[in-house]
Amino acid sequence: MKLYNTLTRKKDDFIPRFEGKVSMYTCGPTVYHYAHIGNLRSYIMEDVLEKYFRYVGYDVTRVINITEVGHLTIY
Repeated sequence: MKLYNTLTRKKDDFIPRFEGKVSMYTCGPTVYHYAHIGNLRSYIMEDVLEKYFRYVGYDVTRVINITEVGHLTIY
């Protein structure tokens, strides 16, 4: 698998840090307002990537950040 490296602006082969294991820290959906395709797109892409890694045999650990900004609530 090749992934786009934004630092080098090139496609690089995916090589896990530890053989057979993948760790992912990803942003989940933003839940402070109505869901729409704009804030779900990245969440869905990361979910598909995790499922692919599992499909090809990697042991995946994934942490998802869920943004909850209740302080922005209008009273």
